[in-house]
Amino acid sequence: MKSYFIKTPSLAKFFLRNWVWSMPSNEKIIYLTFDDGPTPEITNWTLNLLQEYNAKATFFCLGKNVEEHPSIYQKIIDQNHIVGNHTNNHLNGFITETSKYLKNIDFSENNLNANRNFDNQTTKLFRPPYGKLNFSQSRKIRKKGYKIIMWDVLSADFDPDISSQQCLENVIGNAKNGSIIVFHDSVKAQEKLQFVLPKILGYYSEKGYSFKAIN
Repeated sequence: MKSYFIKTPSLAKFFLRNWVWSMPSNEKIIYLTFDDGPTPEITNWTLNLLQEYNAKATFFCLGKNVEEHPSIYQKIIDQNHIVGNHTNNHLNGFITETSKYLKNIDFSENNLNANRNFDNQTTKLFRPPYGKLNFSQSRKIRKKGYKIIMWDVLSADFDPDISSQQCLENVIGNAKNGSIIVFHDSVKAQEKLQFVLPKILGYYSEKGYSFKAIN
């Protein structure tokens, strides 16, 4: 039994309605998001492919990766994608003391702010690693001015026990107008992302969808 849901249950969205799970729209819009980057192995490839489709996305970056790969982060900014905070070291909120968790977010934010385009981005965004966050952390993060961005569809590209084809079916079988979809621009997800992302961009483009960033 997997310890995650591909399609976020409606009950979770109801009880955690202070968090953003989707962006309801009458238009054909999909919101692609990428966690855990930037990484030289896959982020540049992702950016080049998005550019081919005139697609915008939201990158939830680890502060340490931004510090290690500033030129790749700058490319995300230069291509007018939106960036969000994913902590500095991919912390699990369930097992991290709140003050330490918040300090880690602050440290990450300092790295993100070095080159962030505030003319393009009006809102601070945060996504908790693993989707794990307690209520005290959530309340204090929102008081810092962040929107907490979760997801409607999890591609599960991080899971070594599923095939690339299953990853593709996870998205196509569940995404709809306004869906926020999670991918990872990480080494662990690289093989699946390179299989799935071109197909997702092609499939939804042919159906008249556009790809926008969250803001």
